[in-house]
Amino acid sequence: MIRAGIVGGTGYTGVELLRILALHPEVEVAAVTSRADAGQRVDKTYPSLRGLCDAVFSPPEFDNLADCDVVFFATPNGTAMNMATDLLARGIKIIDLSADFRIKDIEEWEKWYGMSHASPDLVAEAVYGLPEINREAIKQARLIACPGCYPTAVQLGFLPLLEAGVIDAGHLIADAKSGVSGAGRKAEIPSLMSEAGESFKAYGVPGHRHLPEIKQGLQLATGQNIGLTFVPHLTPMIRGIHATLYARLTGEVDLQGLFEQRYQNEYFVDVLPAGSHADTRNVRGSNRCQIAVHQPQGGDTVVILSVIDNLVKGASGQAVQNMNLMFGLRENQGLETVALYP
Repeated sequence: MIRAGIVGGTGYTGVELLRILALHPEVEVAAVTSRADAGQRVDKTYPSLRGLCDAVFSPPEFDNLADCDVVFFATPNGTAMNMATDLLARGIKIIDLSADFRIKDIEEWEKWYGMSHASPDLVAEAVYGLPEINREAIKQARLIACPGCYPTAVQLGFLPLLEAGVIDAGHLIADAKSGVSGAGRKAEIPSLMSEAGESFKAYGVPGHRHLPEIKQGLQLATGQNIGLTFVPHLTPMIRGIHATLYARLTGEVDLQGLFEQRYQNEYFVDVLPAGSHADTRNVRGSNRCQIAVHQPQGGDTVVILSVIDNLVKGASGQAVQNMNLMFGLRENQGLETVALYP
């Protein structure tokens, strides 16, 4: 059995990890940390886990994680980078769901995240955990930088077109929407449903910290210089990412065939039939990304619709997908949940 630890077990991504790992046949949750709830049973805080998890929250200290085989960081940015060196020295693998190791340019990371990086030497080693691009590197990794939710949906949507060289890589547009859980489990007025409900707004238009991550990921995957306008929006729903992506075609291409061929062997990417419209409710609670591709009026603009559950494929589910690869398990083990409907 793989002994897993979760640092930050009381946030949305932390409890989503607990939900997934509770039924994973090859994993034992050996440690769950929380400063505020230390000493309390996990299933008291989350009664949905009664009978499935008998762990007790402990403080986020090295000794409480020392016997783990893998540690997931479901924490705010700036936590994993302060603990990673000691854990790796112990032979413990790390899957970081925060942004601490995603961006290779340290100065760029510090600009967007507003702090000094505590472990810059580890950034170069960290493998970006998007399996559809980096599967083989993930299998050999000991430190994974799990992608953000917006970057997952956007990159999976643009990737086939960029790999095939059939769009203008310098003028991409990503118009993306997220449910309020994307802001995390914290008491902030803008993310309260009574504030977000019956409303719809854009934010981060001058620049969002996921922009450099998306550009870097697509550039490294395709070797092309990427020009991207990325505008995120907050929608009055709890879960889900809907990315509407626009690009200019530079030649004739069978768009449906291109996407179907690129993802034909990807268990967690579902290319919908021609003419379909991707819907967030059809991936809710699952680790799947559903994609639909359109060419309006047969013109030179391609529109890609890419939807995921931001807490699963956009966070905790993808983290478990990475863990499966790192430990030589079936990639979909513990992740075969069908989406919730309605």
